[in-house]
Amino acid sequence: MTSPAEKRFDVVGIGNAIVDVLVQADEGFLHEHGLHKGTMALVDERQAELLYASVGPGLETSGGSAANTLAGIAQLGGRAGFIGRVRDDQLGAIFAHDIRSVGARFDTPAASSGPSTARCLILVTPDAQRTMCTYLGASVGLDPADLDLDLVAQAKLLYLEGYLWDSEAAKRAFIAAAEVARAHGGEVALSLSDAFCVERHRDSFQELVDGHVDILFANETEICSLYQTDSFEAALTQVRGRCRIAALTRSEQGSLILCGDQTISIAAVRLGELVDTTGAGDLYAAGFLHAYTQGQDLARCGELGSLCAGQVVTQLGPRPQQSLRELVASHHQAA
Repeated sequence: MTSPAEKRFDVVGIGNAIVDVLVQADEGFLHEHGLHKGTMALVDERQAELLYASVGPGLETSGGSAANTLAGIAQLGGRAGFIGRVRDDQLGAIFAHDIRSVGARFDTPAASSGPSTARCLILVTPDAQRTMCTYLGASVGLDPADLDLDLVAQAKLLYLEGYLWDSEAAKRAFIAAAEVARAHGGEVALSLSDAFCVERHRDSFQELVDGHVDILFANETEICSLYQTDSFEAALTQVRGRCRIAALTRSEQGSLILCGDQTISIAAVRLGELVDTTGAGDLYAAGFLHAYTQGQDLARCGELGSLCAGQVVTQLGPRPQQSLRELVASHHQAA
């Protein structure tokens, strides 16, 4: 068994390998296409192409929830690796280039047949809310055979993306990876990803949290959905003790970190005008996990998560355009 001090990677993540297409849209466009603002809807390839043809110019950038988190960790100076499936097509090449360019390791072989690389059309309304239409394509083909278990074994922490729970093969990959991580002295973190994803898989998510997860990330809507309550306070009571740490985000109200009997309140960080909330939760997890794997206390983990989230919402897109290391350095100087 490898001790945490000897691990070659801080965090290795498993998730959907997606290229995001970000477009600014108005409320009328959402209504015309029957889209509910602020949600994520799964679409097939035909629907994805139809929607893409209906919008104006967009910004293409590699995305995917866990991939965004791992890219953030790498930008902060952490040793990060990502496992996810792309096709050997143009979007697959874009995804691989982008995540490697920030210093994260990505070695999952591209599929040579089957569905094309996943893409997500993100419609950003003037109030900075994002509505996502996702074609999962090649990403849902991830199965245990795609896992680099040596990479997993070399990580201090394994990070799992809830969106992949829609695939039975990916579920098996998650469990297999979690067991390897635990067997080699690593910890396991899970992001619930989306309230509708939780609704589809509530029972199995609860089993995953209870049996395999050390650190849980969720926003207010997701944690309430997991425990079928409209009360955030009731959800806190339900989740406390089911995993070692729960980091629960509440947008402008900041976040709460639960650990045993502790409840740590973290303020939101505002660094400028709110432009796009895409990636806020992903970058919160990036900051939190980077600090955590460097041995920082939970308050510092939450503060770094809040700082990274505060930066990414001031721009269009989920990958920070400002150097996160420079942001952290300047924030420390200002403090």
